[in-house]
Amino acid sequence: MRGKAVNLMIQGTMSNAGKSLLAAGLCRIFRQDGYRVAPFKSQNMALNSYITEEGLEMGRAQVMQAEAAMTKPSVLMNPILLKPTSDMGSQVIVNGEVRGNMKAADYFRYKQSLVPDILAAYRQLEQQYDIIVIEGAGSPAEINLKSQDIVNMGLARMLNAPVLLAGDIDRGGVFAQLAGTMLLLEEEEKAMVKGLIINKFRGDKEILMPGIDMLKAYTQLPVVGVVPYMTLDLDDEDSLSERLNDRGNGHALLDIAVIRLPRLSNFTDFNALERMKGVSLRYVTGPDRLGSPDLIILPGTKNTMGDLRWMRENGLESLILKAAAAGTRIMGICGGFQMLGTHLSDPEGAEGGGDMRGMGLLPAHTVFSKEKVRTQVRGRICQLSGPFAGLSGAEIAGYEIHMGHTAADRELQAFSLTENVTGGGGGPEGFQMGNVCGSYVHGLFDTAAMQSALIRLLLEAKGLGDMPMRFIDDRSYKQQQYDLLAAGLRESLDMKAIYNILKEGLR
Repeated sequence: MRGKAVNLMIQGTMSNAGKSLLAAGLCRIFRQDGYRVAPFKSQNMALNSYITEEGLEMGRAQVMQAEAAMTKPSVLMNPILLKPTSDMGSQVIVNGEVRGNMKAADYFRYKQSLVPDILAAYRQLEQQYDIIVIEGAGSPAEINLKSQDIVNMGLARMLNAPVLLAGDIDRGGVFAQLAGTMLLLEEEEKAMVKGLIINKFRGDKEILMPGIDMLKAYTQLPVVGVVPYMTLDLDDEDSLSERLNDRGNGHALLDIAVIRLPRLSNFTDFNALERMKGVSLRYVTGPDRLGSPDLIILPGTKNTMGDLRWMRENGLESLILKAAAAGTRIMGICGGFQMLGTHLSDPEGAEGGGDMRGMGLLPAHTVFSKEKVRTQVRGRICQLSGPFAGLSGAEIAGYEIHMGHTAADRELQAFSLTENVTGGGGGPEGFQMGNVCGSYVHGLFDTAAMQSALIRLLLEAKGLGDMPMRFIDDRSYKQQQYDLLAAGLRESLDMKAIYNILKEGLR
């Protein structure tokens, strides 16, 4: 398969049917089989985003799939990213750069104008890879949206892509999902679907066989796989992620509370901490769930001022301030870091405009602007003092993505010293004072060095400094998970049939 790539599209009967992981697993399988593979999703809606080496922004789902394919993430793999700013609007990012904020109705009318950008991105990938695994979004049977579709069957038509349709049996009604979706497709669209997948199955496959036989007879399509529910630890999409449930372990050595803000973004920052034995990392939605953790983290958010107002109104801010006064360690990441300061100002209307009092835990202020900082960074933690002294010197690597700049009101200890991965600057960033610190770096805890420093610091504070802990580099861990995903799919998918679909295309 050299020259122009062949393609395969994974669509789902609903959101969270498992499209992203199926696409990632197929990327890994094709790569293991010797092909150059790239993922592609024309339009992604997510608050979990990533900054490429070029300083461009894309959705993390396609980054995860690129990692599975063992290739470098590129905005060509996700030319349109929508980042919700409210229930009715999103920030529109095209080819990695912000086009502006749009209401849903305005974007619905606008998105057809982005088809040339989608096709240009795909055509570039097509010349660089052997196989492109395309992911749809939501369901292709949203009949109110089909006239302007650029991500499901509309995209499949544009790219002449054969489609595998996946249903989620774990949520129930999988036969109705698959048959009903096919019923609502137009004849031309039905012809593009080459096979069905039953995903997230728990139990004895033989019990499914009568239903599978009826499904085949009704749709006239093969079921190319019954994929078991696999317990894997890979990056999730936003609000539907099970990670965001309060799953704290009351018997763990350490209790870390992450505030689940309404516009929480980049919660993947905390995956490395969550998977550590002996650590209970939980997402807190209200004051009754905060308790007395060893560390409170204010995460990133797409709406700093709005989410600070939410904490202020529901009482979480008051409890965090009391915890800080009592000596609890407080960390802020990106938007959470901005909240920790004394004042927030939005003269250009990047977050709706206005001024707002911050939490006052750091003597610093933030001024928002419409210009977005986007850069990969690496560096190390500065020589800190007091409750965070144990972090000093730890190596870090991640990326910055924020609108606005934060400056100290008086002389203040910087949190880390970073440099841009692609050159062109760097320097001190973030601040620390006593038991409060903040940083703009996403992925702060991904290195084994930072994990080790933070956990040992918290253990020592509880008199448990001699407890053995295991730390693993996040990148190495993910590669193991991709191999497990691929192995599970090889066992449950008819890969011979899938390769035949690839070779045949849409004749």
